[in-house]
Amino acid sequence: MTMEEMKLSLAGKLIRLRKQAGLTQAELGEKLSYSDKAVSKWERGESMPDAYVLSQMARIYGTTVDSLLSEAEPWMDPVAKKKKEDRENAPRFSGAFVTLTAIMAIWTMAVIMFVSFWLLTDQIVWLVFVCAVPLSLITLLIFNSIWNKGRRNLIIVMALTACVVAFIYLLFLHRNPWQLFLILVPAEALVVLSFHIRKRDGREPD
Repeated sequence: MTMEEMKLSLAGKLIRLRKQAGLTQAELGEKLSYSDKAVSKWERGESMPDAYVLSQMARIYGTTVDSLLSEAEPWMDPVAKKKKEDRENAPRFSGAFVTLTAIMAIWTMAVIMFVSFWLLTDQIVWLVFVCAVPLSLITLLIFNSIWNKGRRNLIIVMALTACVVAFIYLLFLHRNPWQLFLILVPAEALVVLSFHIRKRDGREPD
């Protein structure tokens, strides 16, 4: 065990023993004739008490110096420890199934709207399904950013851009606005470039 590992290992044991003894850092420091700042440094693993102080602490805690050093346990910051416990106790979710459930909810609503228009107005409104496609891609983009840290977001955004142009085209299909697809090429290029605007290795871009 290295010196740093020993400091951190001893720190965990000192914290637990002090709390079991019902002492504050200031109270323990008073018993040892040290400041609470010195006690805090020991318990953060920033320094180690000398042999005499270790023997005093062993006497206060009703243990031995060998026990303090050999049975010490790794120190962990209380905030970090609580976060770790919260993560371990948090309910487990499948990212894929959560995403699929959200997308299926969108398509379910699209079907409900399609059937409602059909029954109430006797009109077949296919555009509700066209709307469901970009909404599904937006949902996929959000959950992909959460569950997969944004991997493959470029592909999703490119597909979303194409869907938006296609939706506008279908919305004005009676006018056959084919010129909209001329916008698609520079728009997709813009998306690709925007995903690559970042500094590499701390250097300014050329």
